[in-house]
Amino acid sequence: MFVCQSCGTASLQWMGRCPSCGEWDSLVEEPGVPVESRTTRVPEAVAITAADQLEITRVMTGNPEFDRVLGGGMVPGSLILLGGEPGVGKSTLLLQISSLVASGGKKVLYVSGEESSRQIKIRGDRLGVGAEALLLSTETSVEGVSRLVDMEAPDLLVVDSIQTMYNPDMASAPGSVGQVRECTMRFLDLAKRLGLSTILIGHITKDGSIAGPKVLEHIVDVVLYFEGDTRHNQKLIRTVKNRFGPSNELGVFEMTAQGLQAVENPSGLFLAERKKHVSGSVVMAAMQGTRPILVELQALVTRTSFSTARRMTAGVDPNRVTLLMAMLEKRAGIVLNACDVYMNVAGGLNLSEPGLDLAVIGAVVSSYRDIPIDDQTVIFGEVGLAGEVRAVSSAEARIHEALSMGFRKVVMPATNADSLDLPGKKGLQAVASVLDFLEVTGL
Repeated sequence: MFVCQSCGTASLQWMGRCPSCGEWDSLVEEPGVPVESRTTRVPEAVAITAADQLEITRVMTGNPEFDRVLGGGMVPGSLILLGGEPGVGKSTLLLQISSLVASGGKKVLYVSGEESSRQIKIRGDRLGVGAEALLLSTETSVEGVSRLVDMEAPDLLVVDSIQTMYNPDMASAPGSVGQVRECTMRFLDLAKRLGLSTILIGHITKDGSIAGPKVLEHIVDVVLYFEGDTRHNQKLIRTVKNRFGPSNELGVFEMTAQGLQAVENPSGLFLAERKKHVSGSVVMAAMQGTRPILVELQALVTRTSFSTARRMTAGVDPNRVTLLMAMLEKRAGIVLNACDVYMNVAGGLNLSEPGLDLAVIGAVVSSYRDIPIDDQTVIFGEVGLAGEVRAVSSAEARIHEALSMGFRKVVMPATNADSLDLPGKKGLQAVASVLDFLEVTGL
């Protein structure tokens, strides 16, 4: 069989281009594996009302940010996939998590196919971590790891990484689509059969997705992406999939000499270097999963010297920014055709929620007219093409976060303000349209 190394599509003959994903020169020959006879068992089905209602007791890792992205801790028997760029800190974080869990009285088996036990010990000494219940292994055979699990009976299994594991029954090389898929299925069987929490580290491709077949992300229970520039200290873990909790949750970490430390107040971190009394700077209350975070949105609008104006963004969707500027021209008479527009989310955060719209408009108009917005103002709200300001979710959580950070004024959709049950609603400025927003903010 010829198997595509990007999507896992199998073909009986070699082709220069994969018919499913369109990748060139990605089909690699892999010998077929004979199917072994297995003992058949009689299938059974039970009514959902008769199924055992067992209460799930989550295992706390001791790291509040990591527990947050997991939905409140690890569920026994869950299979977790953590992906990220090389050098972002995946192995460092999981070594710290393993040590915290082992220090809490649980047995942890840390299997590394990329480093020796001595290398892991050196990194552990540098980070100041270590516990008697933390066991290290450099086994790369999935059969060997399975025997280790049966002998040691750990409470947590960490595999670094899934691309280095191989099934000896398959002739293909480690890291191939077939090996990754089969090894993941073996770890899934271990996790479900023994109630063993398992964390797999996954490499990512040049386009930012986890290497291997897409079915890999469908097999596991939780998919986490470790984001962050290797040149900056701020690191983010974003939940893409979670069968036991909310998805799109966000955990914020900071790289220090003692390893990755959880950031308990992300709003304070993202606003720490904010410069006041500057046009084009707006503070927005964004929702990342169930967590409200205050971030600074910056815009720079300048006259262009070219026939076509430039639109460049970092952290926000450029198509959404272009759409909102077209709406401003039609509904508010603000023409930006002759201006270059640059937009940035300070701190490297990527925002994609609808509540970003009103802050984008405020930052662009503030920079265009060179009028600073009040430093004690927080903005959020969705904007339609008719210029109306629409309600967003979790308005009360956004308001509480803004007030707890010392801001005195919140500009928000009128529909959200009418439905809130807050005493006095002091400091809330409700707007129903873009024109109302420009009037309230003095733009």
